[in-house]
Amino acid sequence: MNRLILHIDFDSYFASCEQQFNPNLRGIPIGVTATNGRTCIIAASKEAKKLGIKSPSVTWEALQIVPNMTFVPAHFTKYWEITQKFLNICKDYSPYVELFSLDEVFIDITNSEHLFGGKEGIVKAIKERIKNEIGEYITVSIGISYNKLLAKLGSGINKPNGVFEIEKENLDEVYSKIKLTDVCGIGDRIAIRLNKLGIYNFLQLRDMPTNTLKKEFGNVEADFLQMLAFGIDERSVIPYFLEEEVKSIGRNYCLPHNEYDKRVIFQNVYELCEEIALKLRRLNKQAKTAFIYLGGTKNVHARKTVTEYFESGKDLFNICNLILSEHNFILDSEDYIRRISIGASSLINSSNTTLTLFENEKKTHNLLKAIDRLNDKFGDHTIRNGFLLYADKLTTVPNGYMADKFERTKLADTTRSSFI
Repeated sequence: MNRLILHIDFDSYFASCEQQFNPNLRGIPIGVTATNGRTCIIAASKEAKKLGIKSPSVTWEALQIVPNMTFVPAHFTKYWEITQKFLNICKDYSPYVELFSLDEVFIDITNSEHLFGGKEGIVKAIKERIKNEIGEYITVSIGISYNKLLAKLGSGINKPNGVFEIEKENLDEVYSKIKLTDVCGIGDRIAIRLNKLGIYNFLQLRDMPTNTLKKEFGNVEADFLQMLAFGIDERSVIPYFLEEEVKSIGRNYCLPHNEYDKRVIFQNVYELCEEIALKLRRLNKQAKTAFIYLGGTKNVHARKTVTEYFESGKDLFNICNLILSEHNFILDSEDYIRRISIGASSLINSSNTTLTLFENEKKTHNLLKAIDRLNDKFGDHTIRNGFLLYADKLTTVPNGYMADKFERTKLADTTRSSFI
């Protein structure tokens, strides 16, 4: 049986939420900025996008394009409250609702569409309920298809406030018109490599010999690209209240200003490493791969897999330093950094790791657990490494807030049995 999946994507979500909260912001170009005072625009309103503003960008660049643009700080807690209301709407039409991000969901309506007047009835009902129960200034674009890959592609075709269905009959027509980067899974770097092979659209990718793709990308990635070319995606829609195995943990941070001080830069890197490590321990996980991104006048984006699993911020920081050293990353006096991303992957349950025979490693593990208990009681960053003694604490809401295990559990209590 063919599946029927919706991908619902909010239009200019953070900005639309701000405009819903504050009528004075409606109808004008606004940019939502990071809450730490940084001049990063993390979301632009529909009006701003029409004038050429993209997100992410920085305020001074936006002001050159739109001198009268208004900036407002982000309110992630409020956005999550709206997302919760939206989830409560979606669950009335199917028990299979997957929270893909704070402003995107997948809904599998294969077995429930006949209860609500078909796919058209469900789409119309969801849009009406968003208008009536959440706010008339918040709109969504909806993609309809027989798998998640194409449903997500469809939601971006008639933005904003549009609906588009991709069927097997019109797939080739859609693929002949879109860019490679319009499909989830292909970024700018992969697109450039495909362009060098003479591939500029998905029909050309479909015709490319498998051996040529494998020579350029390796077996796994070549197989993935060919599946994209034929619109193949067998992934199921996973209800958001079910615990999903965590595969990686990441944290992005936009500095409050262009930072030239190397010590301050590395203090921020260290604190992000501590946050990642804390999340690892809370999930009872350890990692084997670290990745780091530094963006500014000089950039590095790399990862490294080590031989031993780690769970401490210090170990993660040391690996990040090693990555920078291996990539000859040096900041001269005139160089600055404005964005930092740190992450860990190749995760394993701590209970499955080999028990250490060294007493100092046992002491370190017990010390970390003691610090975690104190930070849980008195607040994160209460106990800090000496390197961070005089460093400012990070002020933005960590990525993954809306997917916090506590929030998932709380939602499960109210939604598991609500679908009839």
